Amino acid sequence: MIDHPPERFSARAGAYAQTRPGYPPEALDALLEGLGPPEKLTIADIGAGTGIASRLFAERGATVFAVEPNHSMAEQAEPDPRIEWIDGTGEDTRLPDRSVDVAAAFQAFHWFDPTAAIAEFKRISRRRIAMLQYERDESDPFAAAYGELVRRYATERIEPKRFEVLNTFARLAGSSCVRSEHRYAQSLDRGELLGRMASTSYLPRDGAQADELRDEASALFDRFAQRGRISLAMTCFVLRADA
Repeated sequence: MIDHPPERFSARAGAYAQTRPGYPPEALDALLEGLGPPEKLTIADIGAGTGIASRLFAERGATVFAVEPNHSMAEQAEPDPRIEWIDGTGEDTRLPDRSVDVAAAFQAFHWFDPTAAIAEFKRISRRRIAMLQYERDESDPFAAAYGELVRRYATERIEPKRFEVLNTFARLAGSSCVRSEHRYAQSLDRGELLGRMASTSYLPRDGAQADELRDEASALFDRFAQRGRISLAMTCFVLRADA
């Protein structure tokens, strides 16, 4: 897997918290289907980042363990009494055996060693393991143009890795794995679009290339914006399996 030292996102944590999208309600419903009332569930959000998914489950009443090794990311999270933060990783969550109903990764599984992470998910979960991941829906013209821009400036093959890991998770999770797809969109103004780019670890952040990227993204915004905003079409993939 791609090298992922815990501090990788430290300088990008603020932009991440402010501009990364959440997950559509239908995707969260698919993840929890058949498990009963959320307020009776305990969920491990593994690779929790700034707590985007943790907060959504806490709002539904679940108890959440947010597992995240990067302290700069965790410090950006909004406090919530239903969320407990744990300094752990995808391969070593530091949670007890069978301590949660659901062990899941949200836009994070591609950073883990997949075999070790699946084993860890199954160790701590009583009922279900899962991953959720969003990608651009490039059947949409703006998403396609933005995707082409990202690929030209990308410094690592992380996006292809994300697509590969969808199949890897399904294979390692076993025959009970179920996959669903849920389309949604993120509305962004110019500053938010540039902030989302700044949160992306495989795009240049400083120097001449970063300046060129921001200029091109701003021009792209001008080309597609309506009433000062663009809509970035996305698909959220949900993979879930019995623990």
